[in-house]
Amino acid sequence: MARKLNKQDALDYHANGKPGKIEVIPTKNTKTQWDLSLAYSPGVAEPCKEIHADVENVYKYTAKGNLVAVISNGTAVLGLGDIGPEASKPVMEGKGVLFKIFADIDVFDIELNSRNVDEFVQVVKALEPTFGGINLEDIKSPECFAIEERLRQELKIPIMHDDQHGTAIISSAALLNALELVKKKIEKAKFVINGAGAAAMACVKLYVALGAKPENFIMFDKDGVLNKARTDLDAMKQVFATSSKATNLTEALKGADVFVGLSVGNVVTAEMVKLMAKHPIVFAMANPDPEIPYETAISARPDIIMATGRSDYPNQVNNVLGFPYIFRGALDVRATQINEEMKLAAVRALAELAKSPVPDIVNLAYNEKNIVFGPTYIIPKPLDPRLLSTVAPAVAKAAMDSGVATAPITDWEGYKDVLNKRLGLDNQLFRVIGTKARKDPRRVVFAEADNLKILKAAQVVNDEGIAFPILLGNEKKIRTLAADNGIDIDGIEIIDPKSDEMHDKRHYFGELFFKKRQRKGFNLYEAKKIMRERNYFGCMMVETGEADALISGLTRKYPDTIRPALQVIGMEEGVKRVAGMYIINTKRGPLFLADTTVNFNPTAEELAEITLMVAKEVRQFNLTPRIAMVSYSISVPAKRRKRSW
Repeated sequence: MARKLNKQDALDYHANGKPGKIEVIPTKNTKTQWDLSLAYSPGVAEPCKEIHADVENVYKYTAKGNLVAVISNGTAVLGLGDIGPEASKPVMEGKGVLFKIFADIDVFDIELNSRNVDEFVQVVKALEPTFGGINLEDIKSPECFAIEERLRQELKIPIMHDDQHGTAIISSAALLNALELVKKKIEKAKFVINGAGAAAMACVKLYVALGAKPENFIMFDKDGVLNKARTDLDAMKQVFATSSKATNLTEALKGADVFVGLSVGNVVTAEMVKLMAKHPIVFAMANPDPEIPYETAISARPDIIMATGRSDYPNQVNNVLGFPYIFRGALDVRATQINEEMKLAAVRALAELAKSPVPDIVNLAYNEKNIVFGPTYIIPKPLDPRLLSTVAPAVAKAAMDSGVATAPITDWEGYKDVLNKRLGLDNQLFRVIGTKARKDPRRVVFAEADNLKILKAAQVVNDEGIAFPILLGNEKKIRTLAADNGIDIDGIEIIDPKSDEMHDKRHYFGELFFKKRQRKGFNLYEAKKIMRERNYFGCMMVETGEADALISGLTRKYPDTIRPALQVIGMEEGVKRVAGMYIINTKRGPLFLADTTVNFNPTAEELAEITLMVAKEVRQFNLTPRIAMVSYSISVPAKRRKRSW
């Protein structure tokens, strides 16, 4: 159960230690006088002269290309409203933290004591030499529209008001996938939008860019329906003024396909949702209380697809899915703006990512067994490590295709490698292994195919062309497990060693096994009988060349997995013992560990032999082994420890 957040926890978090959440850390050595003479006077003069000669060199010699300003005047903060620039600073610092941890973008947060559009724009314009991009945040409507539009026109660096476009981009990705699941066309869908502020207007404009029709929208602001009879609508709202006779939410929701809430909590009832069309889509994004409680909506309409702004319900529309990666892509091609094409690219990249198999690291992060594309998973989870290398390249490519990139990327695979290295996600070793495997895919037996994790791994192996999986186990059970969890195993071979179809194969394998073990504890009957065991059957497939490798041991004890391999396949010639080897991928590169699984209390001679075997395997990965011998120690109770100074 999640720990309940209280006021003092939040205050202590921000106050303890260094106040606030961010600090500036040097990226170069500063330990010696020589370092300081390079960092400042006299060495710093050299890059200054280079930039003076060509201003583009500022990206080469300074942090500008990776520096974003998060700028606010505190007039529309979260659910707090107009609280002023100083009170908004914790939020802006927090935004800086998110930029850093999700996309390795550095941030200076800037809080302006200005409510005047002209003054605000003038100040931000004067900051252009410092920053590679500007993230506008928590500025009230309608000033935010004017500020963003003017800055986009007058500056040559990317500008985005995240409150508008972040919600629009994430909800658009969710909308595309929700419509696909319910088999509805966006151009025919009928929308009800409750709210007409900055985020709501950005949402409807992006939905239209994706194919929705303005005449299919009924929008509400604080004064009611935006209809053609009203004379108080600005130009932006007039585009979505309806000729519908609906005067309230109940009337508007009758027969509607999609409801989008960007307003206040608890304004939609169960009865209203029941009036919507078949398979309704409800995005109730008011925070902290949605326009309709999740449980109420699900109870009223079991066929609903619902999203909220909350992390404790499925399908959270969270802006962190967008802004870090959009700015990352924009910065990396030095885009002069964030345009419609780049936003749409982010939308489509997010939508597609939600359809791909979810890594176990994401399942673990959210305490789920198997997250799969469907009504409760229509947008990626914020902790999905694939977001950076998926969304940022899509945005960068869109910037190039639309002509706003000034530093185009040519090596896209190399660019993805750089992105992963930024967050320590670079799996160079495994990428090399994967590349070699795809060049010559082998037949791999999965002995525990009735396990969900194994079944998912087999699907990934098959989909990525790494190997040809062979699944061992009861076929009906395996297919049911796959169907229940959205795992595609069509075309993958399934073998049940216990089935009648395998009778002759079991006898053939048993006879071969008997020849190996007839004087080592097995008679012919036992040899044939044990071939009903998947580990023995699978190892015999490897021994006879019907398969190239076997994967087992997730659900069984180590001896029960290793013993069949030793008895059926045996050891390499000249080897006297077996050892286990693990690979741990770290930011500093891979670590090969042995032996943590097989040999208990090895002697010095045995340790030397194990080390030589592991070194031989490490060389198979084109790595030169560097060896460290490590011993375990027995912990001593604190009261018995002696201090040594």
